[in-house]
Amino acid sequence: MHALSKALFFLYILLVAHLAKAQLCSGTFGQPLISQTFGQGNSTDNWYGPLAQYAPGASTFTEFIGPPGPSNSALMPNQSGLVKTPATPGNPLPIYWQPHADHTGDPNGLMLLIDGIATPTVFFEQQMDNLCPNTILRLSIWVLNSNSPAANAQTPNMVLRITDPNGNVLNEKSTGSVPADLTWHQYFVDFTNGSSSTVTLQLVNRTPTNSGNDFALDDITVQACGPAIVPFFNANASLLNMCEGNTRNFILDANITAGYTNAVYQWQENTGSGWADIAGKTTKQAAIDFSNRIAGTYQYRLITAMNGNIDRTYCRAISEPIKVTVNPFPIATAENSGRVCIGNNIQLNASGGTSYRWTGPNQFSSTDKSPSIPNATKAMEGSYTVQVTANGCTSPATTTVEVLEPIIPITNIQSVTICEGKSVQLEVSGGSSYLWTPSNGLSNPQASNPIASPTETTTYTVKVSNDGCSATAEITINVNKNAIADAGANQTIVTGQSTVLNGKASGDDFTYFWTPSDYLDDPTKLNPIATPTEDITYTLHASSNLGCNSSSDEVFIKVYPKVVIPNTFTPNGDNVNDTWSIPSITSFPSSIVKVTNRYGQLVYQSTGIFKAWDGKMNGKDLPPAIYYYSIYLNKDFKIHTGWVMLMR
Repeated sequence: MHALSKALFFLYILLVAHLAKAQLCSGTFGQPLISQTFGQGNSTDNWYGPLAQYAPGASTFTEFIGPPGPSNSALMPNQSGLVKTPATPGNPLPIYWQPHADHTGDPNGLMLLIDGIATPTVFFEQQMDNLCPNTILRLSIWVLNSNSPAANAQTPNMVLRITDPNGNVLNEKSTGSVPADLTWHQYFVDFTNGSSSTVTLQLVNRTPTNSGNDFALDDITVQACGPAIVPFFNANASLLNMCEGNTRNFILDANITAGYTNAVYQWQENTGSGWADIAGKTTKQAAIDFSNRIAGTYQYRLITAMNGNIDRTYCRAISEPIKVTVNPFPIATAENSGRVCIGNNIQLNASGGTSYRWTGPNQFSSTDKSPSIPNATKAMEGSYTVQVTANGCTSPATTTVEVLEPIIPITNIQSVTICEGKSVQLEVSGGSSYLWTPSNGLSNPQASNPIASPTETTTYTVKVSNDGCSATAEITINVNKNAIADAGANQTIVTGQSTVLNGKASGDDFTYFWTPSDYLDDPTKLNPIATPTEDITYTLHASSNLGCNSSSDEVFIKVYPKVVIPNTFTPNGDNVNDTWSIPSITSFPSSIVKVTNRYGQLVYQSTGIFKAWDGKMNGKDLPPAIYYYSIYLNKDFKIHTGWVMLMR
């Protein structure tokens, strides 16, 4: 029995060594021959099924839960379902079955979610048909531990097993523990399929508990081992760039490691509509007619297989693509900021590319996109050309710059003097539009010949413009002020008094005098002293020495007689001093005279033209006494008060 065990062990070692040798890929694993993605969901549903609809060739030995999924509970042990994320409705506590997209990150991509059991059984199978026999193959699968690290749950552990149609194990490999790190992990196993074109992937549970062991599967692929193919262009560059309208032919070639015996080849092209064979290009080196190609991306790849297998999809090796980019010529634009005046800046601007090269008059050159040329001269006038480059393709564009001659304003006068209230016409030429400042006193500040009527000395500045250029000129108008006389307010005096005339005069360069000169101490003074004996009107004359307007103004002096108030009278009937009379009061027709006794009782009053007081009150003689008076003459005099003695 011991000898038999040793023999079986030795046989096992030989078998493993043979499998390992048979499965050693000396080339490279090419593009996936088979790819199981579990399908695509939508933006609303959570659970999907049946499994065969979304994952052809796949089957599960768990209880498959399709729509609408479990009601108000999570998957139970030995159950599975197609979902967009492990965090589906009804899942357990938040630390279990965390939200996560499928392996590619597609929010609507599906995955197969499984609640494993403790029994070491096959829980999933994927049958793969039409494989090329006698090929070294690699099967890989992506696994996500759906639990949070905080759950501290048992990690999934499974075996990837490959069997032939007769159930023979072609190879198997353990994943080991799949960590709970919220990351998809890829596991693979290499095998040789021998003469069989059909194999089956089996996933076998190795986790000895139902606590945890929750995971999702996605993106199962099979790749065939073939020669390593590195295609290149004749210049050994993996990327060619050309310009539309200037494409050139090239040669495709490839470095190929040892692989197929009696190999055959087929070059393919993809212009955006999928891969298609290039007719007649069935050698390792192929000349490509690439003339007159339109803008776009052109991909090329080489397919190789043993003679007789080139048309069998799963029996050939395919290179990674290399590409040719045909770039359109840039739509180049060139422009400038418009007509420019001598001395100003020329502003150029280009667009449509990533680099620029300008040339132009006066030996100008620049690599700026929008160069500025200072202090323009006539020598800088003309066409400027820019070479606009994008993706190695260059297009020209041209813009023409016009440099305008400087504007020279011509005015009819530089300065002029006018009298206040007069006008003068201003004129300027040299442009097409005009603007005068300040506008005060001008009939039209935008005219070339406005009428100016300033009230003060003013310097007018005119801006003369023409097609964007401008210059300025100045005209000064000196304004001489008219002579203005102001004789002052009318006055009143009493005979024998004097008064000062409050004369005023203004203007530029003027003389003044008073008329008449009667009773004036000096008629050539603005404020002479007047001592008239009767009413008089004086006139102040102001005359401009500059030929401007003169003026005059009058002032009236009212001369009242001196009022003498007697302080005694004797109304005794002797016709001598019988009444209290006030000389000259008749000159004051609005006078008011009141007399009271010592008790303040009114005994006499005269309003208007004064009537002499006869010493009576209400027709009866008043007793001799001192009486008190108040006399209002008019608004020009203060009220006179005093006493008068009545004697009999």
